[in-house]
Amino acid sequence: MAAGPLERRHVVTAFLRHGGRVLLVRRSGRVGTYRGRWSAISGYLEDAAPLEQALREVEEETGIPSAVPRLVGAAPALEIEDASLGCCWVVHPFLFEVDDPDAVRLDWENLESRWVRPAEIGEYATVPALAEALAACLEREAAGG
Repeated sequence: MAAGPLERRHVVTAFLRHGGRVLLVRRSGRVGTYRGRWSAISGYLEDAAPLEQALREVEEETGIPSAVPRLVGAAPALEIEDASLGCCWVVHPFLFEVDDPDAVRLDWENLESRWVRPAEIGEYATVPALAEALAACLEREAAGG
């Protein structure tokens, strides 16, 4: 019996950057998927535009008010298939600059955080295609958008 099409699930991923480093957070055991994996700030795209949802997730998961991060890059949505979960993640990635890395206060969704250089992301057990999502944002920033 052939498997049907994968369910498409839209999510936002918000990378926070300070001093050339990006924030990685390790997902808690209380989240629905990828427990214990490292990720950026993320969440399901609910009833808002992707940028608005990304800022909402940043505020909820880090305590940084949504007016504080400065958008510096947004990439087109990436489709990432995960047959083990029976879904295709449609990831809307954003890159924001923040001035105060010490302002981060994690909520229940994440256990710990680290500010890392983009080249170091490959050293972490991350959610699927995290490095690719960041690279897409950095390319857009370099291209001026």
